[in-house]
Amino acid sequence: MLAPVPLAEIIPPTIASQPICDWAKVHYRDRLFAKDEPIPARPGLLYLVEQGAIRLMGMTQTPAPCSRPPMPEEEPEEVFLGFVRAGLPFEFVARSPFHFHAYAHVDETKVIWLYWPDLELWPEIQQSIWAAFRYQHQRKLLWLSTLGQRRTIDRLVGVLTLLMEECGEPWQTGYRLPFPLTHAHLGSAIGSTRVTVTRLMGRLRERGVIVMLDDNLIAMP
Repeated sequence: MLAPVPLAEIIPPTIASQPICDWAKVHYRDRLFAKDEPIPARPGLLYLVEQGAIRLMGMTQTPAPCSRPPMPEEEPEEVFLGFVRAGLPFEFVARSPFHFHAYAHVDETKVIWLYWPDLELWPEIQQSIWAAFRYQHQRKLLWLSTLGQRRTIDRLVGVLTLLMEECGEPWQTGYRLPFPLTHAHLGSAIGSTRVTVTRLMGRLRERGVIVMLDDNLIAMP
């Protein structure tokens, strides 16, 4: 495994969004969401997570051969695409046949929405948001590279490591995720099943690669 990297070196600076937060309150552009509540997002808007965390999910419908109608079991399943932590932006791109959804991953997740031209009010914040999107693009390239690993356990360790780098909090000699993550979400992210992820997570615990904390939080020493 790679040597631990100081948290400050792997997580980008949080956007100084207080001016936007104040503006959003005045213009009714902010809202609190409960855990697992969907975010009513649409293309063309910019979203900023003020507090909590957003879970990004994607789905695609694979067309059935022309010789037969689609079967009920071919309905699309959501795939876990990662988190957007507090202080970072996200947006939606509409492109068929792909569909994207966002959910509040924890209670009292607060989201701000605005139009891109609104950012002209805050040039410095605008530059920070562009830098955050560049960072997220680089992280997704690493995510795709991780998913290219042949062994399922390597894909699992790779995704967990990326999540620790992006959202982790310092814990003893390593990091921990500040919120729980289900085996079903991990399975969808790495192209496997919940049962397989449960078995592999047990193997990783035996090897000391991960530690399970209270409230089902995952840590990597």
